[in-house]
Amino acid sequence: MTEHHDALETRAPEAREADLFARLPAVLAAAMQAPAYARRLAGIDPAAITDRNALSTLPVLRKAELPALQKEAWPFGGFVPTAPGGFGRLFTSPGPIFEPEGTGADPWGAARGLFAAGFRPGDIVLNTFGYHLTPGGFIMDSGARALGCAVIPAGPGNTEQQMEVIAAYRPTAYAGTPDFLKILVEAAESRGVDISSIKRAVVSGAAFPPSLQAWVRERGIDAYQLYATADVGIIAYETSAREGMVLNENLIVEIVRPGTGNPVAEGEVGEIVVTNLDPHHPQIRLAVGDLTALMPGASACGRTNARIRGWMGRADQTAKIKGMFVRPEQIAEIARRHSEVHKLRLVVGRANEADTMTLKAEIYAQPAGLIDAMSSTLQQVTKLRGSVEILPLGSLPNDGKVIADERPVG
Repeated sequence: MTEHHDALETRAPEAREADLFARLPAVLAAAMQAPAYARRLAGIDPAAITDRNALSTLPVLRKAELPALQKEAWPFGGFVPTAPGGFGRLFTSPGPIFEPEGTGADPWGAARGLFAAGFRPGDIVLNTFGYHLTPGGFIMDSGARALGCAVIPAGPGNTEQQMEVIAAYRPTAYAGTPDFLKILVEAAESRGVDISSIKRAVVSGAAFPPSLQAWVRERGIDAYQLYATADVGIIAYETSAREGMVLNENLIVEIVRPGTGNPVAEGEVGEIVVTNLDPHHPQIRLAVGDLTALMPGASACGRTNARIRGWMGRADQTAKIKGMFVRPEQIAEIARRHSEVHKLRLVVGRANEADTMTLKAEIYAQPAGLIDAMSSTLQQVTKLRGSVEILPLGSLPNDGKVIADERPVG
């Protein structure tokens, strides 16, 4: 599959960047009509935010903060300038986090990822994502119908009825978790139900390891991964190149060091931060809590947007040590206070029936007294005592971890 959904996917990267940042100031101005963003962005001139350096100076809004913020100001915490009645659907996801759906044909940006997976007009899609209160089912449903596909709103579970639906409608495509795809295939094989009509699939919401990929492929199903969140929609999607995941259009995606809003170098693992360009539901530097890394170069499929390596873990590395919570933001504060530091990792261990902390520091230079100074800062910031270990540049793993909890389990 070498064709593309539209010309946006193959435009020059410079043209894409210019377009995104030309549109951003108006979105920022719209966001500032919402009271919570007006407070967070007070003193910001939207017209001055026209490149990534300027964007990186704006505060990050962490998804983990939203439940408490929304509870203070139902339903959206004051971050949405449009009234709830101005949206198409209204959802809640675990947290709880309340999310609106736009009114366009493909409000979650799913059509592009489905197209890359081979979905085409006239396909019949068995959509097994949930339709009850959470947006997963509607994310895929709207994208598939925008492409001209018919959708079976199956939802998860109820395997017996799923078998009947497959036998009756002969769907050509599947949308759902990879685990449930395996359950359906095994159920069909055990019951002698022919599901060979399903030739392609998009999977999301759970790990899709190489072993399961091979198992699905052996059953004649060509499956592609989507990276999505309930608040943003489709952030990135797999293509026929099978090399990473291409970022969706109309999003500005940054990879930042966990606990900060500071972008990391290309290839370094960090937290995904998304800014969308929807003036009705703007999301300005939303940190979604997942780790990934940008990949160098362009995809062999011809799409020119940047690629990520896919989901690489969670960015929320809060650890409870000696009864106290220690967060990545605190480790970032220690780095801020010591200009010699390039990268930090707090390693939590256990010795003599007590928790231990070792702050491992990659540094540019080591002035006299640095270890003592950093030990003092560690205690001031975390209220806990720990040791400091100085390391040369490049010593720490590139895995996005700021706090590594290495205490034995059990």
